[in-house]
Amino acid sequence: MFTGIVEELGEIREVTRLADAARLTVAAPTVVSDARHGDSIAVNGVCLTVVDVLDGAFTTDVMLETLRRSNLDGIAEGDAVNLERALAVSARFGGHIVQGHVDGFGAVLERTPAEHWELVRIELPQSLARYVVEKGSIAVDGVSLTVAAVDADSFTVSLIPTTLELTTLGHRTPGARVNLEVDVLAKYVEKLTAAPAAALGTSIATGTEATR
Repeated sequence: MFTGIVEELGEIREVTRLADAARLTVAAPTVVSDARHGDSIAVNGVCLTVVDVLDGAFTTDVMLETLRRSNLDGIAEGDAVNLERALAVSARFGGHIVQGHVDGFGAVLERTPAEHWELVRIELPQSLARYVVEKGSIAVDGVSLTVAAVDADSFTVSLIPTTLELTTLGHRTPGARVNLEVDVLAKYVEKLTAAPAAALGTSIATGTEATR
């Protein structure tokens, strides 16, 4: 589990394309300082497993499903990526619950600079819209953010100088794809509330009373 607090901007050192996967080597002196084989590291919000650690970098495999669902399919040597190690039990919970299971991606639509922050409007896929609410949480490229505004097909976040400087979101131009992970609590609530509703509908259709 992660919290969406980026620890380091890593650099893609090497990309090896395979028939149905890719292998990435990421230069990241901070996050590999205590990394071992089998550890989890979020790369642009995608939870990946460390295969090897060598010379201030780690290697990880990305399967086809992950490539299809995230912007890692277009990653190239020299690209910067947001990195976060898995949450330690003793650590502060600074963001929100982030699983590293990307739900989809959207394009940056608009950037509006202000004196002390910047508003960024991002495309919201219809399949995810029901999980995104004003003042709720969302992970964008693995960064825990608060939704400032939302409409039918987009949402807006406000980025402070630290986020602009220390994450990839400071450099995402309009048209760039970003990984999105909605709040997992919203998905569980939806499933838990849908089951009783479905049971009630079945009871009414068969002419029986719904029981608790």
